[in-house]
Amino acid sequence: MRAFVLLSLCASLALASPAAAEQVPVSDIEIKLSYAPVVRKSAPAVVNIYASWVTERHASPFANDPFFSQFFEGFGQTMPRVENSLGSGVIVDPAGIVVSNYHVVQEATDIRVVLADRREFDGEVLLSDREADIAVIRLDQAEDLPALAFADSEAAEVGDLVLAIGNPFGVGQTVSSGIVSATARTGAATRQRSGYFIQTDAPINPGNSGGALVDMSGQLLGLNTSILTRSGGSNGIGFAIPANLVAQYVEQAKAGRDSFARVWSGISVQQVDAGLAQALGQAVPAGVLVSEMHPESPFAAAGLQAGDVILSVDGLAVHAGDALEYRLLTLGAGAVATIELLRDGKNETASVVLSEAPGDEAEPVRIEGRSPLAGLIVADITPQLIDQLDLSVGASGLIVLRAGGASARLGLRTGDIVVRLNGEEIADAAQFKALIERGARVWDMQLARSGRLLRLRVRN
Repeated sequence: MRAFVLLSLCASLALASPAAAEQVPVSDIEIKLSYAPVVRKSAPAVVNIYASWVTERHASPFANDPFFSQFFEGFGQTMPRVENSLGSGVIVDPAGIVVSNYHVVQEATDIRVVLADRREFDGEVLLSDREADIAVIRLDQAEDLPALAFADSEAAEVGDLVLAIGNPFGVGQTVSSGIVSATARTGAATRQRSGYFIQTDAPINPGNSGGALVDMSGQLLGLNTSILTRSGGSNGIGFAIPANLVAQYVEQAKAGRDSFARVWSGISVQQVDAGLAQALGQAVPAGVLVSEMHPESPFAAAGLQAGDVILSVDGLAVHAGDALEYRLLTLGAGAVATIELLRDGKNETASVVLSEAPGDEAEPVRIEGRSPLAGLIVADITPQLIDQLDLSVGASGLIVLRAGGASARLGLRTGDIVVRLNGEEIADAAQFKALIERGARVWDMQLARSGRLLRLRVRN
């Protein structure tokens, strides 16, 4: 019956006068016959981005080898090479603010942005984030540009119609249609380390990165970022960064920040599965269990504790660690989040004041001299380092930032946590350096690496 009605409407339009055929659809039924009104509204705000940067290529084949490079030090020269990328972007402010993917612009030294009407502008990156794959760009001497408003990505539902607009394979601006296939895909599902995405079957191909995923109101629902594919082309599984998160980056860039202020939870969580739900007395698995908490966590300050189950943030359900992080990021530092939690079988609420990781940046300490540990660069583990290096929230003591010289030959690596040295538990870099300066005939060190404890013993 539905197909018959649509065919009848199409036939009516075909028999109508030319003037009637050119009339802009105004009703829901009419607009479903064509995406053209949505495209006319949104496509002018989608741009092509041409970026280039210079990389250094080593002439020596052993230049990056951790062992052989020491024998070829100074051999060969680095050769500069210009690399280019082509992608898409979306104008979100008439004053010339454009959002795109980090992997489109990376560390570009030259950015050229071409609008749908063929105007060209130089671009400058205001703020970028490799982890979130977001870049905010300002166009030089731009004003009164077509721009897309942000949709509320939390309102998106599976089955909603969407359009993907970008420049696939460099062929020119292209529009493809599809639906929202899923609304809460985490990094694990998309084969990325982290993240929280809208999934769509609207065809997305290389060059679409940074382009717009728009809803039927012509608003920006998401920023197209990646696909799952075996051939390199679209298989109908594409992912977009939700607009609510992109909006946070734009807001911070406009405020003058050149790096994103990430909210730090200071907790480790695990997803509640069927077995855990049964132990917790839940009829249906829901939420994430707080398994570990840093003493300076804002959740600890709000009274939460290990063993609590976080069910929602500001009324929005949380079913995975990535989902929790996403909810906090979209609220931003300084916001007060209402947390619904389960404790001892009872539902409770708490107000958490969100903030960045507290404390100053750790001061690197270089170990010098004639000891086997010479060449190490270490630092005290602070909440900021825990956040930046994605360490366990329970990490404490001393971390290796870089291993060089004699220490590298012993097998020490960046990210190793020094637990003990010569029988003494290490609390900070000052203590560690003092022990080394005291000297020893035999060095006995205990390290934590990737969750395992290692022991290193060497004679001086």
